[in-house]
Amino acid sequence: MLQLLQNPNFDIIGKRRYAFIFSLALIVLSVVAIIARGGLIYGIDFTGGNLVQIRTERPVDIADIRSVLLDMGIKAEVQDFGSPQDFVIKYKEELDASKIVERLRAKLGVDVQKLRVEKVGPKVGKELQHKATVAVTIGLLLMLLYITVRFDFRFGLGSVIALFHDVFITLGIFTLLGKEITVEIVAAFLTIVGYSINDSIVVSDRVRENLKKIGKVVRADHFVEVVNRSINETLSRTLITSLTTLLVLISVLIFGGPVIFDFAFALTVGVIVGTYSSIFVVAALVVEWRLYRERKKLATAPKPAANAKKAAAKPVQPTAAPSVTTTEAPEVKSVTTTGITPKPPKRRKKKKKRKK
Repeated sequence: MLQLLQNPNFDIIGKRRYAFIFSLALIVLSVVAIIARGGLIYGIDFTGGNLVQIRTERPVDIADIRSVLLDMGIKAEVQDFGSPQDFVIKYKEELDASKIVERLRAKLGVDVQKLRVEKVGPKVGKELQHKATVAVTIGLLLMLLYITVRFDFRFGLGSVIALFHDVFITLGIFTLLGKEITVEIVAAFLTIVGYSINDSIVVSDRVRENLKKIGKVVRADHFVEVVNRSINETLSRTLITSLTTLLVLISVLIFGGPVIFDFAFALTVGVIVGTYSSIFVVAALVVEWRLYRERKKLATAPKPAANAKKAAAKPVQPTAAPSVTTTEAPEVKSVTTTGITPKPPKRRKKKKKRKK
């Protein structure tokens, strides 16, 4: 198999705090961008409105079209549509498309053809917005369920957090650039979820295989070493897959035209962020959880030294002295080696002197 990196040995898990800080900075930037824009910028698919595709007789400056629409009191979004003569106009005002076409003909002095007209009601837009949210949420929950059953709940939760991280950062970059969220972009987000989870599954599977090789892991430092080695072993595969995907997406960005530009751009950002999270975020979250549980277990475990100090600190309660009764010792007979107990010698009686 092609190896982009020969036997890499990077301390990825050891530097996980820097990855967490970088991810947190991107999330904060995304939140600031969404707040500064007044929320997400939804397209007419979700908010309701009108879409008119026109074609002019000769190339026209897009700024001139915007100027005519502003004079009509229409805050419209105008985009070129593949050629200098084709344009798409999106607006939310209740105005007939024929009146817009007539005004453009009069002001621009060119013939304008109406190619396509679409109208989305606000009720339909809200329904689509709800369905898009439900679709992304169900996708994340199904990913969590699959990885929990296939591997472990820790890897499942870490992967889902990383997926949320990928989608939210992509959403923040989209909002920062002033791009609209349409049905096509929601499809791109679901594609990002599927793509990112693929790399997470590869890393999780390699961790499981390496854990089986060394048997049951007890110590947390062994687990950290196994996870770091597993990331390094799959690093070439992750980078090669992402680079080949990016080459295709960059080609679509350059040659695909404005129709699918936003879709390809969302996928490009998602693949870059997803590759970063599969290397630096998913496994790092699992390791951090394992170390947290280890610290919690040690904190709640009884400490022998502390118990000894507590026992020494307790005052000793005085107890009454036990009453002692004295008993006569039984007569002990001496036994000789011959087994015969010698009789004590008889005392000689003193003879009394007779008086003369």
